[in-house]
Amino acid sequence: MRRRDASLAEPAGRSDAPSSGDVYPSGPVEGASDLGERCSDHGSTDGLSSTAVNQMLMEFLTYFGKALMVFYPVYLTGYLGLSISWVLLCMMMITWWKKNRQWKDVRIGTAIEFVDNETTVINKELTKTLNMATWVHFPDVEKVDWLNKVLEQAWPFFGMFMEKLLKEKIQPSIRLSSPALKTFTFTKVHFGHIPLKITGMKVYTYEVDKREVILDMNICYDGDVDIDTEIKPPITAGVKGLHFQGMLRVILEPLIGQAPLVGGVTFFFIRRPTLQINWTGMTNLLDSPAFSQLSEGTIMDIIASLMVLPNRMCIPLIDQVKVDQMRFPLPRGVVRVHLLEARDLMAKDTYMLGIVKGKSDPYAVLRVGNRQLKSKTIKENLHPRWNEVYEFVIHEAPGQELEVELFDEDTDKDDFLGKYHLDFGEVKREKEMDQWFPLDGVQSGEVHMKLQWLSLQTDQSLLMETTEGYACAMLTVYLDNASNLPLTRRTAKPNSFVELSIDEQVQKSKVVYASKDPAWEEGFTFFVHSIKNQQLSVQVKEHDKKTVLGTINLPLTRLLNASDMVLDQRFLLERSGTNSQIKMKATLRVLTVEKPQPKFVLSPPPQGKQQTPQTNRGSSTSPTTSSLSPASYAPGASPGPTSKSTNGFNGEHDPSFLTSDGRRTAPATPHMRRFDSHSLFSENSIGSSRYDLSDGAHYPEAIMNHQGSFGEIQLTMRYATLRNKLIILINSCRNLFPCNENGSDSYVRLYLLPDQSWRHRMRTPVKKRTVNPIFNEKFEFDVSLEEAVTRKLDVAVKNNRMFHTRERKEIGMVLIDLNQLDLVKGITGWYELTLPGLKKSN
Repeated sequence: MRRRDASLAEPAGRSDAPSSGDVYPSGPVEGASDLGERCSDHGSTDGLSSTAVNQMLMEFLTYFGKALMVFYPVYLTGYLGLSISWVLLCMMMITWWKKNRQWKDVRIGTAIEFVDNETTVINKELTKTLNMATWVHFPDVEKVDWLNKVLEQAWPFFGMFMEKLLKEKIQPSIRLSSPALKTFTFTKVHFGHIPLKITGMKVYTYEVDKREVILDMNICYDGDVDIDTEIKPPITAGVKGLHFQGMLRVILEPLIGQAPLVGGVTFFFIRRPTLQINWTGMTNLLDSPAFSQLSEGTIMDIIASLMVLPNRMCIPLIDQVKVDQMRFPLPRGVVRVHLLEARDLMAKDTYMLGIVKGKSDPYAVLRVGNRQLKSKTIKENLHPRWNEVYEFVIHEAPGQELEVELFDEDTDKDDFLGKYHLDFGEVKREKEMDQWFPLDGVQSGEVHMKLQWLSLQTDQSLLMETTEGYACAMLTVYLDNASNLPLTRRTAKPNSFVELSIDEQVQKSKVVYASKDPAWEEGFTFFVHSIKNQQLSVQVKEHDKKTVLGTINLPLTRLLNASDMVLDQRFLLERSGTNSQIKMKATLRVLTVEKPQPKFVLSPPPQGKQQTPQTNRGSSTSPTTSSLSPASYAPGASPGPTSKSTNGFNGEHDPSFLTSDGRRTAPATPHMRRFDSHSLFSENSIGSSRYDLSDGAHYPEAIMNHQGSFGEIQLTMRYATLRNKLIILINSCRNLFPCNENGSDSYVRLYLLPDQSWRHRMRTPVKKRTVNPIFNEKFEFDVSLEEAVTRKLDVAVKNNRMFHTRERKEIGMVLIDLNQLDLVKGITGWYELTLPGLKKSN
């Protein structure tokens, strides 16, 4: 990753890990807008405005009045000749009253917050107290007790394997890493009786290649491990107790038609796991200069260099599988993140001992895996504009996440302003996302980002170099090994590493000790901005003295002329031995911005075809013919045939009717009901959302006068063939119509038509005071696959408290024909909400 803006801070950990992001400065237009904002915030240089002078004067008078209220009683006590005890007594009473009042305010505030966020608080406390497994929180994560029983049975043999591995493999490597560790020895290795636990497993069967299986396993190890080591007598060290937690991704690929059915197994951590170690022998450990640098952080760095993306552990099961393709496959794509602006951030700065509240000096931190970038700081602004662009290499989507955190820059400790996490799998599906994201962990605040998915292509005609400084291509380098490196005077065999660079992008490999034929087997990624003018520089260096053992310069234009833009060969090193060579594979790919797929929306028929519905007194069902409002379908699905209905709802299910002006009115017969044979309180009676007790109710005036979208809802629909269940996931809504100044108290109601009785009614909990609610609720229907494809899903987003008791609760509806979807594969998409038959009155 490389920063092109001199005003931005350098990212942490830049040189020792593969590059996965890039940032570019904004153009002159954005600079001008920032300057205009600073001028508007601080005033012009000629003089202060009258508003600013009045504000400063009021702040001074307020501060002076508070000071006078504090010091005047002291002066009055001395003037009247009273004892100082009266002053102390008054101060004690005031202090007691303030603390008592503060405690009451805290209790009242806590109670109000609990009532407003009851579900969130309970889930948070239960998670903290019970440390519940992942399958409790996420419905698509499965509980795997059988696998934990297998691990429990095999754990003693795993301990025997680890003892052999530590003594035969790890111990020699540690001795070669430093002269002070030549006598390092594992004296005791015992992995205890508590086995590793898998708290949840998720299997991806959609949005993946058909020749692979992807599993995400949440592992937790809180064991009684007992390991003792001897560095140099009498210096000893050991570990008694270890806590390790993280999410391990396992990929089984390629799937083949012969034994063992899987060509190889790849496993890695998408994010850095957490590690806590209970060390022993620390008194003697501190006396050892060789071991003093070892800590939990450095151990995690070692694990990250082996098993955290983009590093992988691979086990080939057949000879035909190429290890380099398993260990370092081509990334899934690149995501270009436009960090645009934020709004309604919290004010953290205060003046005059906290009497006067100021603003904040916000900056953003973007993190993908181990890569972290920091934006510039906008001074004294609660609505900052950054207009910065970053680029990240995505190795796994879904899986990898973009973590955005906002902070208020201070001299002592930066204050937290909110965070947001976004899975890149959603960006891959949507291709492009340009929206406001609500910040978590704070009362208010949103961040505006635009994310674009860039695919990797081999077509040179798609190559486009931009003047904004964006990357036009991506270079991946798999560094395999070297042979016949020259010997140095200091050691018989060199301790070597490789430094790769393209202009200012510099990355380094691990160090291989005491070998003239080192094998690194590592992958690196670079962003390319000008193929004709840039080249890859490779230098093999000695670890201690940084002596150059050989170099090679590879112009990127050579890759354009190569087959499939790939060079996989041995290169002769310059400034090295006569037969010194390095083997590596360089792959060039063109970055192309993916365009989002168009959404198919049915347009309403001409108004001239609208007919006034006819009703028959006393009939059990009343077919209706009315205008067709727009209905949203999944992206890429073709809209199927629809009957004459309102928003796709058949008239026999719609309890209300339309007059000629589009408003809802009562039926012609006030005593007419659907399914009169059932009682209203019977479980087979029509649900209130399908048979409304107030047939004559109308929409609120604000909804009637609203022009534009009522919002969108994200649904996931799939069929579990093994369980014979239709699974509907209500993920979230965005940009809902605000029913009051604080948003909407929204919930989602479901029916699987034609079932619409009370016992078939499904609904989510209420999310209060938000227009972007997140539900994450799962509903299951016991239907066969053949029957499911004949059904329709009736979804309605409602407000729990409307403006008036006689007004309708619907914010928006959508009807989804399941016959148009591939339920076995599953689909996730955003659906636009509409209101059937609603038309703005004249």
